[in-house]
Amino acid sequence: MAEPVLQLEDLTVRFQLKRGQLTAVDGASFTVHRGETFGLVGESGSGKSVTARSVMRLNPSPPSEVVRGRIMFEGENILDKSDSGMRELRGKHVAMVFQEPMSALNPVYTVGAQISDALRTNMGMTKKEAQERVIELLALVGIPSPASRFKNYVHEFSGGMRQRVMLAMALSCDPTFLIADEPTTALDVTIQATILELIRSMIERFNMSLIFITHNLGVVAHTCDTIGVMYASHIVELGSTDEIFANPLHPYTQGLLNSIPRLDTQQKFLTPIKGLVCNMLEPPNGCKFHPRCEQAMDICTQEIPQMKEVAPGHFAACHLHN
Repeated sequence: MAEPVLQLEDLTVRFQLKRGQLTAVDGASFTVHRGETFGLVGESGSGKSVTARSVMRLNPSPPSEVVRGRIMFEGENILDKSDSGMRELRGKHVAMVFQEPMSALNPVYTVGAQISDALRTNMGMTKKEAQERVIELLALVGIPSPASRFKNYVHEFSGGMRQRVMLAMALSCDPTFLIADEPTTALDVTIQATILELIRSMIERFNMSLIFITHNLGVVAHTCDTIGVMYASHIVELGSTDEIFANPLHPYTQGLLNSIPRLDTQQKFLTPIKGLVCNMLEPPNGCKFHPRCEQAMDICTQEIPQMKEVAPGHFAACHLHN
């Protein structure tokens, strides 16, 4: 087993809002090893992006607050680092591809200038050195005519090209750890497959570790080594990709898998998960999934299930297995 690079231990993040207190991440714990691709999946509002931004310390404070837990990166607790220490960590060691490139990229600066700024700030390059490096990176992620594209603005790129620019920016300072937050959202299937293959090739080429955030289990099946399933701030299942697809333990994971179209069955209609994600300002008692769960028991309405190793390396937080 490769050495652990990132370890989340009982991470809990709360937001103090005008309407009340919202716990966006509650007791999240998982480990990402060197060279491993970890998939974090779940519906919108599950807490996936807040978890990722916590690793980068990018959640706004206030209103957000880390109530408890640790985020260990290469043996150091990120939460104990100073602001200058985090600036040293971001880009050089940990980088992030954000969910929506149109809002993550600045429309008033050229693409080349935005990537160059990171290189000159973090790597101490001269203007000429940074420009040469940016052109190399744009070529690396498959942008045609990179020298001429250096001076283009964001609106002159298509959605897929913008996502490539985001990936080039994330790779600019040679990080060892990458977080990709739904990098294929709003892209058509062909471009989505191209971006996924590009990310996978970059991970293999540079021996990086990756957290891949998505709501699409079909995507992680071909991308990730390990999967964490997240629902309403809790990680409810954790295990290898093969194990989770072959033997899903949590009813929520089973529901997600039943919602994926399959070519090997004659099933005419998909089986959706009934109901909606709970109101996180007023979550239900006990297991947060119980109002939507067809296998719910009395104990599910009263006690929050604890994560348990049901099979070797396969964990689930469900009273069915306790």
